[in-house]
Amino acid sequence: MSGDGVVDLVLDDAREKMEKAVEHCRAEFGSVRTGRATPKLVERLDVEAYGSSMHLQELATFSVPESRQLLITLHDPANIPAVEKAIQMSDLGLTPSNDGRNIRLSFPPLTEERRRDLVRVVNTMFEDGRVSLRNTRRDGRKELEAFEKAGEMSKDDLARAEKDLDKMIADMEASIEEARQRKEAELLEV
Repeated sequence: MSGDGVVDLVLDDAREKMEKAVEHCRAEFGSVRTGRATPKLVERLDVEAYGSSMHLQELATFSVPESRQLLITLHDPANIPAVEKAIQMSDLGLTPSNDGRNIRLSFPPLTEERRRDLVRVVNTMFEDGRVSLRNTRRDGRKELEAFEKAGEMSKDDLARAEKDLDKMIADMEASIEEARQRKEAELLEV
């Protein structure tokens, strides 16, 4: 395989891993409660139903009748107790109420202190995302250096590939920084 082919493979692999890290980071940001009702907060909750652990999104549909209220409509009302238990055991701090067919979650406004705590949580998630990106860059560099040592690419090709890798990580970090800033603004909005 030529030096260019090796470089392309390593860079494509790194790009794919970095994009997954960015998507994971954005999904993590989406799981942070902002005081507004959103299905993202509960759809991945594990619920013990039918003798196994299932995600809530497999058992119900969601709607937001008001900005601070989430309506969960279960496909099988027999699962209401299990869903209520899963919500109460989660770290959402919400108390579900049911009418025999639906579960309603009311989201109280967040206090200023809780908003600041959530911003710290988001910043920690952001740092974790950056670490993941940097680890991917480090792994890509190691692969490229190994190919260069094996004589499969020149030092110039290595330098160009590392420059491409640095540009790629800069773009990905900018992407999660933008998502972090949006989430922080959303959290601090009263």
